[in-house]
Amino acid sequence: MVFVNLCILLVIILVAAEIFTNALEHLGQRLKISEGVTGSIFAAVGTALPETSIPLIALLSFSQNIDVRHDISVGAILGAPLMLSTLAIFIMGVAAFKKRGVKGSLSPELSGLKRDLNYFIVAFLIAGLALYIPKELNELKYFVGISLILIYFFYVRETIRASSELVEKGHVTEADRPMFISRLGFSDNKITIIVQLMIGLGLIVIGARGFIYNIEIVSNMLGVSVLLLSILIVPIATELPEKINSVLWIRRGRDTLAFGNITGAMVFQGTILPGIGIMLTPWEAQKELLFLFVATLLGALWLRYLAYNSSIKIWHLILNGTFYLGYLFLVLT
Repeated sequence: MVFVNLCILLVIILVAAEIFTNALEHLGQRLKISEGVTGSIFAAVGTALPETSIPLIALLSFSQNIDVRHDISVGAILGAPLMLSTLAIFIMGVAAFKKRGVKGSLSPELSGLKRDLNYFIVAFLIAGLALYIPKELNELKYFVGISLILIYFFYVRETIRASSELVEKGHVTEADRPMFISRLGFSDNKITIIVQLMIGLGLIVIGARGFIYNIEIVSNMLGVSVLLLSILIVPIATELPEKINSVLWIRRGRDTLAFGNITGAMVFQGTILPGIGIMLTPWEAQKELLFLFVATLLGALWLRYLAYNSSIKIWHLILNGTFYLGYLFLVLT
C-alpha cells in the first residue's frame, strides 16, 4: 500500500509543478523581468520553502534526543545541495535527451548561470571549512553563519540588478501557454496569478510532506542511520520532486528557466540553511559529510567549467550523475 501512496503523491507533485510553473511564467512576463530572475530566485526559493522547513522543524522540535534532531537537520541541510548539483542536473539532461539526442546542446543564459555557480561554490566551500571550527569558538561559528546568510542577500541584489540588461537583450520571461486558471473563466490578472501560484505551491507542499512520510516508512525497513537517511532520503523526497519544474522547462526548450530553477536553489540551499546549521548544530566533520562536500563541489565545478567554455551538451550532464553514484558507493560500502 505504501508504494501505491508514493505513486499517487508523485502524480500530485507532477500536476502541482505544472500549475506552479505556468503561473510563474505569467508573473515573470507581467513584471517584465528576466528569465534568470524568474528561475533563479522566484522558482528556486518558492519550491525550496517546503524542504527548508524540515531542518528548522527538527531544530525546534521538542524531541528529547538532541543528537537525532541535529543529525536530521544537518543531513537535510547538506543533502539538498548534493542532490541538486548531481542527481537533479543529470535528470534534467535525461529529460532533454529524447528531443535533442545525446550530443544535443543546452543553451541557458550563461552570465546568470556563472553567477549562480560562483556564489554557490564560494559559499559551500566556506560551509565545508566550518566543519573544522573548534566547538569552543562559538563567536567564530556565528560570524561564519551570519556571513553565509548575508552572501545570499548580496546574490539576490546582483541577480535583480542584472535583470534589466538581460531583458534588453531578449531574455525577458514569456509565457507560451494561457494560464490554467483563466481556462475556468477567471480573468488573467495579478490576483489570479498569485492564486494559481498558491494552489500549485500548496499542492507541492502536500505532496512532498506525504512523500516524506511514506519514504520514511520504507527507509525504516532498511535500517539506515539517521544522518545518512536525512542526506539521501529527505532531499530526494522533497527537493527532487519539486525540481520537476526544470524537467518541464527543459523539455519545452526553456533552458534558462530550467537551469536557474536548480542553480538558484543551490545558492539558497548553500547559504541560508548551512548558515543556520553552523550556528545551531555541532557542525562537525564526519565521513559522510566530507564525502558529501567533495561530490557536491565536483558537480558544481564541472558545471562552472562547462559554462566557462560556453558549451553544455546533454552528455556532459551524465558526469553529474556519476558523482552522486560515487557518493552512494563510498558511504554505503
